[in-house]
Amino acid sequence: MPVLLSSLFQRLVAIVDIFLTGGLGASALAATGLGQLQVFVTMTIFWGLSTGTTVVIAHLKGSGRDEEAKKAAVTAIFFCIFLTALVSMAGAYGGGDLARLMGASPEVQALANQYIKLVFIWLIWTTGVNILSAIMHGVGNTRTPMEAIILVNILHLLLAWPLIYGKLGMPALGVRGAAIAINFSEFIGCSYLLWQAIRKGYLGFSLPDRQLFSRIWQVGWPVALERIAQQSGQLVYSSVIISYGTTAYAAHQIGLSIESLSFMPGAGMGIAAATLMGRSLGAKKYQRAHVTHVEALRLALVVMGIMAAVFLAIPQYMVMIFSSDPDVIRQGTVFLRIVAFAQIPLAISFVYAGSLRGAGDTFYVFIVTLLTMWGVRVLLAWIAGPVLHLSLYVVWGVFLVDWYARAIAFAMRYHKRDLHSSVI
Repeated sequence: MPVLLSSLFQRLVAIVDIFLTGGLGASALAATGLGQLQVFVTMTIFWGLSTGTTVVIAHLKGSGRDEEAKKAAVTAIFFCIFLTALVSMAGAYGGGDLARLMGASPEVQALANQYIKLVFIWLIWTTGVNILSAIMHGVGNTRTPMEAIILVNILHLLLAWPLIYGKLGMPALGVRGAAIAINFSEFIGCSYLLWQAIRKGYLGFSLPDRQLFSRIWQVGWPVALERIAQQSGQLVYSSVIISYGTTAYAAHQIGLSIESLSFMPGAGMGIAAATLMGRSLGAKKYQRAHVTHVEALRLALVVMGIMAAVFLAIPQYMVMIFSSDPDVIRQGTVFLRIVAFAQIPLAISFVYAGSLRGAGDTFYVFIVTLLTMWGVRVLLAWIAGPVLHLSLYVVWGVFLVDWYARAIAFAMRYHKRDLHSSVI
């Protein structure tokens, strides 16, 4: 439950920015969405590092090797700092150009550049929250990361509204205000997690260990490639959506923000499945490993099944929370009704992929993601949009094919795999 809530609240930071900047108009909303998309793409390598960290620490804790688990945590933090320094510079100075290459209008480009620069300059707080949460998930503490994410959300909400619109004596900074609110709130969240990690004894005071890093990266690099395949494909897919106009992309971004209320809990169940799978296999308790997978799948299906019903029943009212533009509401309503049919395969994909990662089978998850994102979603969207000039709703519909294909591929792999052969 704490992992589920952490995933939900983590996504709420981005949703709040979309909600608040929506009042500035479609261009500001689209610019914020483009900036967030670039951050998600950049975070791919850090998600790989985090997954590797969680799985390796879980295996070490499960087998009773606590000191090695502490060394692995310190090793992961050092490497995270090094990577953050590199990508911060690249994102801060190249993010605006990427928005232009994606086809954004000059007005959207200018606003996106303001948001992107500030978020990337202080990316260390975002990556810090990510890696410290991964360490705590590995040792089985899911409550503390949840507390940090809730703290981040509260601070972000208190700061974002006055900074964007100039309330409570603060300057009206627009999309820059949203970025500043994210930076400060995640700085506080990262500081809280670091303090708790030291206080609870999760970190060993030692130099990075090359062998432990090798084990972390052995698990993590396919996850990084998987996320690169996913997010880069999402960038190309989004460029097809942008070709239908700013209003279409604004509706798309609002729809994604609302949909994340359902798929982030599913993703949380995937994280829980990976952690518990890793600890159970480390302790050589293979039956318990399978039981945790089944329970995570059941919970994900229940939550996302309920959200599918909500998306079908009242989509227009959910879109109206974010925008009063009639065209945005109309298109966003159709988007939510389409994604309602993706909720069950999403739940299956998240949990099966999480269990496979916990068993160390991250390369297979990468291959399936690469083939379905680029060979199904991007290819079909390109054919439907730029080639055949079909309806926007057809382009939106192709991701259903993507997620059903993933669900089948992950489930087949899991049920054919022998958990006794899983070695990290």
